[in-house]
Amino acid sequence: MLSETVFRSDDVPPADRFERWRELVNRAHAPMDMTSDHREDFRASQRLLDLGSVSVWRTAFQSVCCRRTPKLIRQSDPEGVHLSLPTNGPLVTVRGDHEIVYDPYSLCVYDTSRPTELHAGDSSSLHAGVALEIPKALLHLPGNTLERLTTRRLSVREGFGALLAHFLTHLMKESGSYQPSDGSRLGTVAVDLVSALFAHTLDADDVLPPETRRRTLIMRIHAFIELHLVDRALTPVVIAAHHHISVRYLQILFQQQGKTVTGWIRRRRLERCREDLATPSLRAHSIRAVALRRGFATSADFSRAFRSAYGMSPSEYRHAALAGDRSAIPPVNALDTAPPMVRNNGGDICPGV
Repeated sequence: MLSETVFRSDDVPPADRFERWRELVNRAHAPMDMTSDHREDFRASQRLLDLGSVSVWRTAFQSVCCRRTPKLIRQSDPEGVHLSLPTNGPLVTVRGDHEIVYDPYSLCVYDTSRPTELHAGDSSSLHAGVALEIPKALLHLPGNTLERLTTRRLSVREGFGALLAHFLTHLMKESGSYQPSDGSRLGTVAVDLVSALFAHTLDADDVLPPETRRRTLIMRIHAFIELHLVDRALTPVVIAAHHHISVRYLQILFQQQGKTVTGWIRRRRLERCREDLATPSLRAHSIRAVALRRGFATSADFSRAFRSAYGMSPSEYRHAALAGDRSAIPPVNALDTAPPMVRNNGGDICPGV
């Protein structure tokens, strides 16, 4: 399990809840003046994952106003970039006369070195969201480009924004699937996705280091494959054409991961079928229906591939999984399946969170 810090206001006496939460946020982020109409009995929860130089947190709390003032910046500045994705309740930033309202389909970018006022939540419900903290030095941003990003809403409906949103939400949901040693690798994924999102937004892909461009291209390819697994016409030619690269370069990218393109497609189809077979609500679906639903041409082809991969037939696996017989189920390495930002139960990349 990844290293994490958990806070629940219910574990703290009512009179101390707001100050305790404020101290936690200031340590995780940057010192801010914070006020709330609910400070006498403040309700909040927060989980913070440590990914080395990067941190990710999911939080829910009653409405607050946070101010990053010039005085606080002079006293302490971690020189970081904060990204916040609200999942419930409004998030409003005020910089001078410029106000932006963010919703669950938009990403807020905030520079700890710039005075900013944030209003989160309202009186009707808890504000909730996922946040990401990254040192500026890791993002390779030229000049004052960060200022241009903090004055706009970045969409998470498609492209790198969608990949980043799903990476963050899935990571918080499935943090138990990883080991503490995986933290730095996941931090690198987060930095690459944010770098690619910023470069794409600014139309400045040339500022990205070659290795970052390569890694983000691989993530885009994996996401495309995941989205089109049901398509039996999914081939290396189709994938390469969609990403404007040669089939040869596509094959090289997969070879560098110790894989082949067609082998990865088949493997992901098998894993999706495996998930379906273990889902009680799908028990009425025949083995053939499960296979065709995930892109296999015939049930015979699927059954042979499944037995070769897992050492048992699809029907044997389904029986063991639905009966809860874990000893009969072959293990799966959580880091050895699909990239976390593109997996979900429905089989598609969702348009939001």
